[in-house]
Amino acid sequence: MTIGDDIADQLAGEEAIYDFSTLGLGFLILLIGVSTSAGLVSRRILFPRIMDLFSKTERIDGRTLFAPRSLGWMVGLLVMWQSLDWLLENVSASEGDFIWNNGLMETVSEISRAGFVILMLVAAYRLVDYLDAFIVVEGDNMAARRSLASVAEAIGRLAVVIVGAFVLAGLVGLNLNGMIAGLGITGLALALAAKDSVANIFGAISIIIDQPFNVGDWIIVEDVEGEVISIGLRTTTIRTGNDTIVTMPNSNITNSPVENFTMRRFRRIRPSFEFEEDSDEGALKKFCDSLCERVLADPRATKNEDSWVKITNSLPPKMTVSCNFYCQSSAKVQREFTEDILLMGRSIGIECGLTFHEPRRRT
Repeated sequence: MTIGDDIADQLAGEEAIYDFSTLGLGFLILLIGVSTSAGLVSRRILFPRIMDLFSKTERIDGRTLFAPRSLGWMVGLLVMWQSLDWLLENVSASEGDFIWNNGLMETVSEISRAGFVILMLVAAYRLVDYLDAFIVVEGDNMAARRSLASVAEAIGRLAVVIVGAFVLAGLVGLNLNGMIAGLGITGLALALAAKDSVANIFGAISIIIDQPFNVGDWIIVEDVEGEVISIGLRTTTIRTGNDTIVTMPNSNITNSPVENFTMRRFRRIRPSFEFEEDSDEGALKKFCDSLCERVLADPRATKNEDSWVKITNSLPPKMTVSCNFYCQSSAKVQREFTEDILLMGRSIGIECGLTFHEPRRRT
């Protein structure tokens, strides 16, 4: 005698309501309670611990991520569906006895299965937003990791939508394979219409592989300058200096030169000073040497061997002294250092007895 036969002997009896025996109806209510409890335990305990175990960032709290009731319902429906499926296959009443209404139980089983599949797809689509927790957004080269997470999320959403379409079609009895095969000329037209989208998808893959920029970098591409906010499957989003958002197709980016300011190793400072044309030659050379020496003595200066201060123009009515210095790749340091160099130049010019050129004094 099997387990199914033992359960049938225990639950069989006279009809109480709708072909259910009293014990059969009680067993169904108990099964509903067990399924609900399984869902609650999974939502409150199991899923948060799994998330905390596999997530590699503290940015996400498993209790917050898995709080939605849909995940609890998903597990509860799974338990209900599998339990009913096993009972219908293995437990049956003897002739003249009643346990439950098989037709109703099969309907509940199918509803449980469909509900589980739908909620699973919803949960999968929502979890795509947290792929960065598993890709890792900490440690070295965080910009590259954020870029990979951005594209992975876009690919994940597309994959969930495509799989979901086939699964839902299967639930309602549609054969998408036959429909796709029968598209013919319509399918060719759709393929031609989607060629730009395909080019953008390959563009996203190219950006991730070649890494001309990452999320958070400041770039210029096709006369658009700004910070890269996200790299999607079809487009890349850039926030400009005016705080506007520009959405650019990935295929355009891969076919255009990209200037990446974030990847600079240093910043260049090129101030110039203009003196009157009758300035003393010795005083000008002293100005150049003094300014160069004083600037290179500053700890913010880098690439000393490539730095210089020279007379670059002697055409009337002025003498032009140009400078070439470098500092670390920081906008704040560049601004502050440029200001200090200009003030140094003014002070040294006065010390050398030089007169700065003033166009308004010309007659």
